[in-house]
Order: sequence, then structure tokens, then C-alpha cells
Amino acid sequence: MKIVIQLVLWVVIGFLGYLVFNSINGPVKFNKIKQARYAKAIENLKDIRNAELAHKTVVGKFQKDPAKLIAFVDTAKFTLTQRRDSSFIRYNKVLRIDEPKDTVVVDTLGYASVRDSLFGGTDRYKNMMEVPVEGAEAKFELNAGFINKNGLNIAVFEAKVSKDVLLHDQDRDLVLQEKEVRSADGVNGPYLSVGSMEEVNTTGNWPKTYGANDQ
Repeated sequence: MKIVIQLVLWVVIGFLGYLVFNSINGPVKFNKIKQARYAKAIENLKDIRNAELAHKTVVGKFQKDPAKLIAFVDTAKFTLTQRRDSSFIRYNKVLRIDEPKDTVVVDTLGYASVRDSLFGGTDRYKNMMEVPVEGAEAKFELNAGFINKNGLNIAVFEAKVSKDVLLHDQDRDLVLQEKEVRSADGVNGPYLSVGSMEEVNTTGNWPKTYGANDQ
């Protein structure tokens, strides 16, 4: 009986030890996986932002249709311009004299491919809407439009992905905790995102440890 009791105690001790180890190692492993997946997703969000900013420069507004945004990158061109100071003579009818007037002349120098300018000739932009997490099989949510600020309609956009998607195969309690994060060195809230449909900004909500989050 003593041997049986000792064996049972060793099993219980081993099980409790496993639970303690798992309670410590689980969050550590979770954070490593989270950081790696966030880093990959952020690279895509940066590409989406760059494509949206290019669209705004060329077209005058942001694009909410992912397929059209990709097609834009594939075919659009930037207009290359040069601004230079100039002057001309205008006749003053009141004083009856010729007067010199300063002006700025904008010269068109040529055109440059958006694809080559932003992506160096690579085609990674074709997959920028895909969430780069194995098994997720999801796309980034994209929206664009206008908001009114002080009587002006200002173009805005937002691209985001839920942490539930990025961490779809992780411990649910740890994922729930991650969605409630509110700190300067974390990704706050339930989404990893760039831009906003409520404010005029093109920044991302990730900390500087993941790289620049503004343009």
C-alpha cells in the first residue's frame, strides 16, 4: 500500500509540476507566436497603406475595394513634376504701368510606375490583402470614404484584422486577454489596424517595437 500511495503521490506531484510549468511556459510561447504573426501582418498593412496613399495622390481619394486597389497598383503611374519660381509682367490699369508679378510654374517631367515605385518591381502587392497566418485563410478588412471635419469632406481609409483571426489556434483565455490590452508597448484593442474611419490619420495601432507605424 505504501508503494501504491507513493506512486500516486509522485503522479500527483508530476501533474502539478506540469500545470505550473505550463502556466509559465504557455504565455511565453503565446507571446512569441503573437509577436511573429503581428510582425508579418504589419508588413502587409504597411503595403496596403502605401498603396492607399498612392491611390489618394493619383486619384484624389482612397479605395475601399481590395481588387480595384491591387489593379490600381498594377497599372497606375505617378506624375513627376517640378515646381519652379517664375515671374511675368502685368499691366496695371490704375497706375498705367507694367508691374512684375511672381508665380510658381509646375512642369511635368514624366511618369513613374506605382508598382515599381512602391514595390520595386515585385508582385507582393497581389497578396497584400491576404492575412499571412497559416490556417487562417482570411483577408484584411478594408474600408474607405469621407468624414466631415470643420465643413470639409476629408478622405479616410482603414485596414484591419481581428486578433481572433491572427491567433485563431491559440489558447482562448490568452487571446481574450490580448484583446483587452491597453498599454504603450502593446497592440491595443481587438484589432491590428492602420488608418481610421473616424479620424484623419494613416497611422497603425502597433508600438514602435514593430517598426514605424506612421507614414
